[in-house]
Amino acid sequence: MAESALRDVPESKATAIKRVDLSLFAYPMVGVGPGGSDMPDAKGSRTRLAVRIETVDGAVGAYVGGQANSLAQAATCAKAIIGLDCFAREHAYEAIRRQLRKEDRMGAGVIDNALWDLAGQRTGASVSQLLGGARRTVKAYASTWFGGDGGGLATPEAFSDFAEECYELGYRAFKMHGWTDGGIQRDIDAVLGLGKRVGSRMALMHDSACSFKTFADALAVGRACDEAGFYWYEDPYSDGGLSAHAHRRLRELIKTPLLLGEHVRGLESMATLVLADGTDFVRADPDFDMGITGTMKIARFAEALGLDVELHAPGPAHRHCMAAIRNTNFYELSMVGPSRGNFNAPVYTCGYSDALDDVSPDGTFPVPEGPGLGVSYDWAAIDKMTTQKLTIQ
Repeated sequence: MAESALRDVPESKATAIKRVDLSLFAYPMVGVGPGGSDMPDAKGSRTRLAVRIETVDGAVGAYVGGQANSLAQAATCAKAIIGLDCFAREHAYEAIRRQLRKEDRMGAGVIDNALWDLAGQRTGASVSQLLGGARRTVKAYASTWFGGDGGGLATPEAFSDFAEECYELGYRAFKMHGWTDGGIQRDIDAVLGLGKRVGSRMALMHDSACSFKTFADALAVGRACDEAGFYWYEDPYSDGGLSAHAHRRLRELIKTPLLLGEHVRGLESMATLVLADGTDFVRADPDFDMGITGTMKIARFAEALGLDVELHAPGPAHRHCMAAIRNTNFYELSMVGPSRGNFNAPVYTCGYSDALDDVSPDGTFPVPEGPGLGVSYDWAAIDKMTTQKLTIQ
């Protein structure tokens, strides 16, 4: 059992955590080219983490998500929660935060999300109910793969064509990830083209994923977003969204609101960025920001300042959080393109889907309604794809 300053927390033997299983597994991706571009014939793979947390009396909570390089951190988190009461998520949050104080804490999210699923499984309530949520659906935006030569998003015009396709499916918001070669002209052309083609019908966003190398380039694309009437401008240049000063200056020179925070980890770092006037919209992610617990802390912080928080990426934990957050607007359905490349792990047995074509005609996705996260996993398939497995007990 790992040492922890929180071991004086009263524990119920039946509900104490006795075991955590971590599985690193890889699944094939078709239609995704180098650098995340939309390529019809390309083949590759993606790696995710699967987590199962079991209590003394046999109750189980589970989650699939996270990043491949987070396995070591997730194992550290698992050691920190062995013996704790499974409902003591705030205590677990504190124990994990200290254990990972020298790390980026990316391994914490999968553990916390599985604890929330476990709480729902034990009580018969969904995570959104436990959070006080009321939404049954979340309004989505289509978030593209990156532009790339020879693929389905090879030209500025291709982005407008794909936006039209997404509109016909039901989406009323669209985000482009442009080219990552450091150039800006194709991004500018795509931004202006989207504004002319669908700007009156769709909320539009641009995300360079920190590919622009200079402030001047970020400013030039930002001014194109102004001209096209974009909804937000995300992670413009290569600092990773960490420079509050530079982004405050950018905010002073363009009209389009900035969205930062995908690469800023956790409540305190995000609060520092926001209070330094570095962003307009606030980013959060249950996988990246210490789970559902950390995400809701960021959401409440943003709410206290009168700002909106936008969740990064799709997933069942993200939908449950959105159901309980007033100050949020869109569910990110990423990564998508004309080639229908499969970004998300094919591990559900309950019909859950984040596929582009499974959006409802009104542009929404449902919040799962069953206990916990409301999804069930194909553990036999996960086991077959597993490349590394750890058991902590």
